[in-house]
Amino acid sequence: MATLSLGNISVEVKQKHIKNVHLSVHPPNGRVTISAPKRMDLETIRVYAVSKLGWIKKQQKKIAKQDREPAREYIERESHYFKGERYLMKVIEQNAPPKVELKHDTIELVVRPQATTIKKMQVMDEWYREQLKIEIPKLIEIWEKKMGVEVNEFGVKKMKTRWGSCNINKKRIWLNLELVKKPIECLEYVVVHEIAHLLEKNHNARFYSLMEKHYPNWKHSKDLLNRLPISHRDWEY
Repeated sequence: MATLSLGNISVEVKQKHIKNVHLSVHPPNGRVTISAPKRMDLETIRVYAVSKLGWIKKQQKKIAKQDREPAREYIERESHYFKGERYLMKVIEQNAPPKVELKHDTIELVVRPQATTIKKMQVMDEWYREQLKIEIPKLIEIWEKKMGVEVNEFGVKKMKTRWGSCNINKKRIWLNLELVKKPIECLEYVVVHEIAHLLEKNHNARFYSLMEKHYPNWKHSKDLLNRLPISHRDWEY
């Protein structure tokens, strides 16, 4: 992978076996990527990128205005999200194993007395991970059948560069832990997106044709995902 410098803008360039150039600006940090045909030399790609500078800056400004969640302190009546819904936190300190429970519009965090903010975050993250691992297999089972492919395994982790990824050779998909906070349709979109890569490796016309065929509402779900508040953590798609 090569990197082009256009003033204060860096552009990641990946050359693939594709016919056309694809330029993207990714939330939340405005990372710029270009996928270009292998036959195209770097200088030609640079000229193309320069011609699109106005559009790139416009997209980066739009992304910069996107709402961001404040850093979490895990204190009373702090807002936390689960499956797209907002819950107010209630912190219960007691000498018992840590746990998290949903009660109506409240999310109860049980921790031992004097638990640190980091410990509270770890308890929440582990609960979030468990909840996501309940939902993902259901979606994979549905979409394996619909798309005629098989996923060998999946995993959940904090990802710095994307919502999901796919190892085509091992038929394994990874999903970003942050998806647990978003509406289920956003999680479903990312699952379908990654499964589609088992049929088509690249983001080319065939890939998007597959998305249109199997998940016609994918553009709406993607837009919704990218409009929602971004975690204060420094990750990006």
